[in-house]
Amino acid sequence: MKNYALGQVGDFEIKQLKIFKAVADCGGFSAAETALNISRPTISTNIANLESRLNMTLCKRGRAGFSLTEEGQVLYDQTNQLLEVLDNLRNTINNLGASPSGQLKLATSDAFSLDPRCRMPQIIRHFCRAAPDVELIISVEQMMDMERKVLNDEIDVAIIPYHRPLKGLDYMHLFTDLNYLYCGQDHPFYTLSSEALNDEMISQARLAHAGLKPHQEVYDQLSSLNPSGVSYYYETRIAMLLSGEFIGFLPEAVAAPYVANSTLKKIAAETRSFSLGGAVISKKSSQPNRAKDLLLQTIGTIFSDIDLDNMAPY
Repeated sequence: MKNYALGQVGDFEIKQLKIFKAVADCGGFSAAETALNISRPTISTNIANLESRLNMTLCKRGRAGFSLTEEGQVLYDQTNQLLEVLDNLRNTINNLGASPSGQLKLATSDAFSLDPRCRMPQIIRHFCRAAPDVELIISVEQMMDMERKVLNDEIDVAIIPYHRPLKGLDYMHLFTDLNYLYCGQDHPFYTLSSEALNDEMISQARLAHAGLKPHQEVYDQLSSLNPSGVSYYYETRIAMLLSGEFIGFLPEAVAAPYVANSTLKKIAAETRSFSLGGAVISKKSSQPNRAKDLLLQTIGTIFSDIDLDNMAPY
């Protein structure tokens, strides 16, 4: 049995652990160069020094590809826990100050960032003015990932297409989407009149869908159709429709530019549609987080249609 020892953990060791985590997350040294913005030799040196310090091999690299050793996997799991604790400690201390500081992680579904109904530029502007010391980190994620990450404290606030209530989450309704069925200009349905396009034809056509477990209203629509292609993100789903091979549901606002230039067409609007709301989610928690509370307050105020631009500064 080897003797493993870490000893005192300081800033230098934490830096090495962060580099090790990034290499593991990226699946190799080369891929980690971009994520860390440091050279591969520097990464290799840090990993080698960490392995020497611990007296263990953390990863395998060679023709077979990159992988963690058994010991490396244990260290990776513990490093994730350590960095999460440090982040929580930093955020807790920052929340004790006179004004919010630290980091705030916000995630949105695709197409929401520039959807005028989400008012994202206005939210960002007023939050940043109210909390200039907060580093705002915004990402685009899949809906189920956002729900999980908010519950696990990996994300503070998320804006999602609302489809179900989950225990442990708070919801703030923003708007309601009407979703209709569309086809591209190269699809056989495009030139058909509404009278010529019947339910049997629609039910047999290949349908591109988001690949999520839908709520009942959506399920009622999908259950009689022919799901044949999956893409969560609107952008790639629209590309599938534009190929002429698929039909698919889209929010009316998302499809509007393509309908305007005649590359997409709404079909069976009277019988094929459902509503889907946009909502802000955050974790029910008694732990203070002034930055998160301020962001939620800002969103609530903006969506109450109060003109913040003419209000006194925070």
